[in-house]
Amino acid sequence: MLLRLVIRNALRHKLRTVLTIVGLVVAVLAFGLLGTVVDAWYAGAEGASSTRLVTRNAVSLSFPLPITYREKIRRVDGVTAVSTANWFGGVYVSERNFFPQFAVAGETYFRLYPEYVVREDDMKAFLRDRKGAIVGRKLADTYGWKVGDIVPLRGTIYAGNWTFVVRGIYDGKDRKTDTSQFFFHWEYLNERVRQLFPRRADTVGVYVVGIDDPDRAAEISRTIDEQFRNSLAETLTETEKAFQLGFVSMTEAIVVAIRIVSYLVIFIIMAVMANTMAMSSRERSAEYATLKALGFGPGRVGALVFGESLAIALIGGAIGIAATFPVAARFGKAMGSLFPVFNVSEGTVLLQAACAVTVGVVAAIAPAIRAARVGIAEGLRAVG
Repeated sequence: MLLRLVIRNALRHKLRTVLTIVGLVVAVLAFGLLGTVVDAWYAGAEGASSTRLVTRNAVSLSFPLPITYREKIRRVDGVTAVSTANWFGGVYVSERNFFPQFAVAGETYFRLYPEYVVREDDMKAFLRDRKGAIVGRKLADTYGWKVGDIVPLRGTIYAGNWTFVVRGIYDGKDRKTDTSQFFFHWEYLNERVRQLFPRRADTVGVYVVGIDDPDRAAEISRTIDEQFRNSLAETLTETEKAFQLGFVSMTEAIVVAIRIVSYLVIFIIMAVMANTMAMSSRERSAEYATLKALGFGPGRVGALVFGESLAIALIGGAIGIAATFPVAARFGKAMGSLFPVFNVSEGTVLLQAACAVTVGVVAAIAPAIRAARVGIAEGLRAVG
């Protein structure tokens, strides 16, 4: 009986209920989407390996390091592998086509990143071709590239027209892997740079260092940096996660603003929901008095209000959560490489559900107390 009364009350004013549910759907959807944006911001740091370090110039990332540092780093106790990476910054067709491009030491780089899954035959073809490139699945799908296609890039940091051949497409080991990157041979870049800009040759942007024990990361980092102290190019070595978080910290104010807005949206819909339930409660004072006269206790009368509020909140929340997945997929596709990993996490879904329940409960507290306290004589006096 209680459940039937809750359903009947919720459907009493259909337009009001539908509009409230629509508001809840929009709020829960916006909360989930904004939460996913925050997760995407931290995706690089969350996907970082504890067995990889990054060594860069201590002054700034814009200053390169000599290639001669490679062997010295390799000899450090605890280091298992060393590779190199250079940010290229080329333009494909137009300025709008931005995606990460790195010149890497091919074979060692992909051994250090097992989450980039490349077919064995494609990797062999890439290693044989000086102009070969390995591209991520998301990037290939975005531009319609396939193995064997020629990709022209116009250099910005390294001026000139550059041509690459897609020799392989890598997939991610899991959903958290960035598949929007473009990799090509550092040797090809260095060869061209030696001809065009001799002073910039034989340098790299960063060294990616594999270590055997994550617990020794700080010790190994100090040892690497000590080797190059007081040199012309001092180094700063840190874990891959710390390196990625360094980029996030540059835009931390934006992340905080997004979080505030997401909770503000929930607070606003909570106020709307509370107003809806207060209106319903005032309109039904006589009905609550009649129920009490028939033997319903204050607790059961209050439960009717809570039940109606929770039913509306749960329906709106469920629709909002369900809508988050297709909307996030379309949003992530539209953003391209700006958010290379854009997946709705389980944590975000749980927060959406918790917010919907919280809205339903909080919005019903005051109306439920009012309904439970209404006097029989006072309520029946309003009849007619």
